[in-house]
Amino acid sequence: MARVDQAAGGYAADLALYGFSAAFALVTALSSTLLPHRAWGSIAAWAYADAFLLALLQLLGFRLVRDRLEATSRAWRLVRLLVGNGARATLTWVTWAGAALLPLVVQAVQRADGRTDRAQEEVLVVERMGDRLLNDGTPYLSRDAIAALPADERLMGYSPYQPGMSIFGLPRAWAGDAWWTDARIWFALFTVFILITATMLLRPRTGKLTTTARWRSFATVRALQAVTVVPVCALTLATGGDDIPVLALCLLALAFAATGRYGWAGLAVGAAAACKLFALPVVAVLAVLAMAVARSGRLVPGALGLPVLVLVPPFQVDQDAFLENVIRFPLGHGLVTSPAQSPFPGYLIAQSVPGGRFVALGLLVAVAAVITVRMFWSPPRDASTAASICGWGLLAAIMLMPTTRFGYLLYPIAFLVWAAALRPALRKHTATSSPLDDTALYRL
Repeated sequence: MARVDQAAGGYAADLALYGFSAAFALVTALSSTLLPHRAWGSIAAWAYADAFLLALLQLLGFRLVRDRLEATSRAWRLVRLLVGNGARATLTWVTWAGAALLPLVVQAVQRADGRTDRAQEEVLVVERMGDRLLNDGTPYLSRDAIAALPADERLMGYSPYQPGMSIFGLPRAWAGDAWWTDARIWFALFTVFILITATMLLRPRTGKLTTTARWRSFATVRALQAVTVVPVCALTLATGGDDIPVLALCLLALAFAATGRYGWAGLAVGAAAACKLFALPVVAVLAVLAMAVARSGRLVPGALGLPVLVLVPPFQVDQDAFLENVIRFPLGHGLVTSPAQSPFPGYLIAQSVPGGRFVALGLLVAVAAVITVRMFWSPPRDASTAASICGWGLLAAIMLMPTTRFGYLLYPIAFLVWAAALRPALRKHTATSSPLDDTALYRL
């Protein structure tokens, strides 16, 4: 996989990524049964197609100049603009703007103009959480209040997120139904800030073209692509978006840990867990890492304190409402069934085997126990290993959960790709540690 990733200086993989993404967006625009997804695909397909052409030009440029980098100073400056990791990163940001941010803004504007088919249900749920928090002091309806709703509205009465998620719904609660109060706008703005911070942390700190600096630059671009232009991430942000800031906060926490800032890592992962319980496995892995390197005193207060702190207001108003929304409903014990029913093994077992839900949950607990024992037997000692554990662990969880979504795969994909970008922050590479050391890519 490393050889494929690094072929032709990484440009071949870039070309495959943008080509596949363009095909995915086109198929989505033509065949999806979800109208927000179709609207996303009709715009994103063009953005990905343009990115494919630009990546093709970069690949051709790389092939032309890789043996003649020292030609003239003018040619050198031109090469720096057209190829290299900086140009690849620029193309990534521009593609993300076209494939995720532009469709998001278009859908938000159309929704403000009266279109009711330009946002997924989770956007409405988050905005209602903000409204309830502002007016009632808790983002959750009680079980009795949900039962009093008409049968076809009970699903939307549930809010299966941590209280911190309601912050993204506050702008709409304060300012009304303008396009800029759409929760996705604030998901996107927050994500942009977090990702810029994370990539800045991983940038080489030396002006010398060391092997470590060159590899880190390459790996950081690939990591950025994994959380932005990969279709499952771009589609999620444009149509729903609630998972993207949570993922970004987890990645920022890993970047902080990779650079030795464990206090900040605790605050970042704690903020993620304050928004969604999906971040709790990352909290656990980072806590084990912090203990292994004797930094738990810095990480744990923020990592555990923030998720607990946000529970204070809803617990003071109605503790059982929190349990109904965040615990019972996702586990299948609510008044209605969760629509998260992608056909992964856990869901199939729950549906087709007698007592299948308990079988799937048992398998999930068994896998969690194995990973836990493995971590304490041989704890991670760097952020790269921690990211790998998070990636494989969450992949197993997604496969075995009785109720899950295909879109959740964005978490393990991002963690596993980011593991490579985190590694050079802690390890020095020798001249033989990377098959790319002798390629022209790293002279740019």
